[in-house]
Amino acid sequence: MADVPLQVISEFSSSERRITPSWSISQLKTKLEPVTGIPPSCQRINLKTSTEGTVAIEAADEDATPLSNFPLSAYAELHVIDTRPAGAKINLNDTSNVEKYVMPPEEYEKKTDSVLAWKKTEKLGRFNPDAPTLEQAKIDAFQHEIKSRGIVVGKRCRVGGDDSRRGEVKFIGEVKEIPGAIGAWVGVHLDEPVGKNDGSIGGTRYWGTESALKHGVFVRPERVEVGDWPVLDDLEDMEEI
Repeated sequence: MADVPLQVISEFSSSERRITPSWSISQLKTKLEPVTGIPPSCQRINLKTSTEGTVAIEAADEDATPLSNFPLSAYAELHVIDTRPAGAKINLNDTSNVEKYVMPPEEYEKKTDSVLAWKKTEKLGRFNPDAPTLEQAKIDAFQHEIKSRGIVVGKRCRVGGDDSRRGEVKFIGEVKEIPGAIGAWVGVHLDEPVGKNDGSIGGTRYWGTESALKHGVFVRPERVEVGDWPVLDDLEDMEEI
């Protein structure tokens, strides 16, 4: 059997992984340890599919039981639960307690070989006397692009000229969570989970509800092509076989 793409979800991580059905349950747990940070002996795995509901990935002999015994389906969710006590769990994504060196602002201001010093010399960013005018010009250009392309929330579209990245416009406006990027962005909910987010970014939700699947993407207006783009049907070509 071919590899099956699954969404692997644990308490501190979420990512898409390709799973080989011939693996045993023990092999799967070993391969999931570097992904989730959970030791194999402490993993409890549930498979959530749209047709079979929740199925426990377990067996009396996990070394001899292949994953093909379970209803694997593309983009189903593989939930990996850490059975260790709360005090024994380690969140490797939490860097709040990691000691960091922060240079005092007044010391950084004095440096002559820093990015700040270079920006001052080149009159870039906030040191450019024409910056406000240039920023407004960019904002106006994005608005003109949106209007000329007929981009409206609710319209069907495709992104980047890629026929496989079809979806629906869900948001138009500024996204403050994208650093240094002024002007309007277009949020698109793609038909397939091939985006960068679930409609939220930096803790702010712009559309939809929380999901482990990444259907959302934020792009500049020039990458959006509005049109009558129907949802792709993977079974459409079967009629020709």
